[in-house]
Amino acid sequence: MNDLPKCYGIIPTRYASSRFEGKPLADILGKPMIWHVYTRACQCPHLKKVVLATDDTRIFSAAENLNIPVLMTSSEHTCGTERVLEAARILKIPADGVVVNIQGDEPALEPAMLSELVEPFRNGEVHVATLAHKIDGDTARNPDQVKVVLTRDSRALYFSRSLIPYPRDDSDEGYYGHIGLYAFRMTTLEQFVALDKGFLEKKEKLEQLRLLENGFAIQVVLTDHKGFGVDRPEDIAIVEQILRDQKT
Repeated sequence: MNDLPKCYGIIPTRYASSRFEGKPLADILGKPMIWHVYTRACQCPHLKKVVLATDDTRIFSAAENLNIPVLMTSSEHTCGTERVLEAARILKIPADGVVVNIQGDEPALEPAMLSELVEPFRNGEVHVATLAHKIDGDTARNPDQVKVVLTRDSRALYFSRSLIPYPRDDSDEGYYGHIGLYAFRMTTLEQFVALDKGFLEKKEKLEQLRLLENGFAIQVVLTDHKGFGVDRPEDIAIVEQILRDQKT
């Protein structure tokens, strides 16, 4: 078994949001969301360092006041992955290092998921990894739930908002829901961001399809854990209850 390369967690955050303005600073049990995400990520023993990356002075100041390592990045980025790459360059992450893109709206993040995500990088042939978990047929039919289909050795064949695989036999089994956590070797992250958006990515609005369209293999780790992303203000009460339940 090879040693695990050095792994770094980067949490991209921005203030603007069409569904929830100022979401990263939303109060959750007396602390802003960024504090919860950062604190949970730091509980993963496989991450050498965890930092926040933002383009907003309000988030930057709040992070500093909470003693959260934070980097100011460009306001020109079109997606979180671009912001993660800029932060990784500032940190001078080595070419063989692993960069973990941690969603900034997962205040109930299970640290074990990050450990599961980086474990495949003991294999030198793995360059990108993400997570998925089993879902039922009703969940799979929701276009907001991205699905993934896999090869026998757990590489992604395709991601879609559509129902895949299509159940010609009327079975409601065999569906996997994608969890939006990604890990990249630094060299692959550089290559990914340099690529133009492809047809499939534009069609489905899923940036991971850019990798598949260009022949990159994505290793998918199946997990028993489930994430809960905060998309709207009404989600705060739900995540607060999740956090309370975890303490009991």
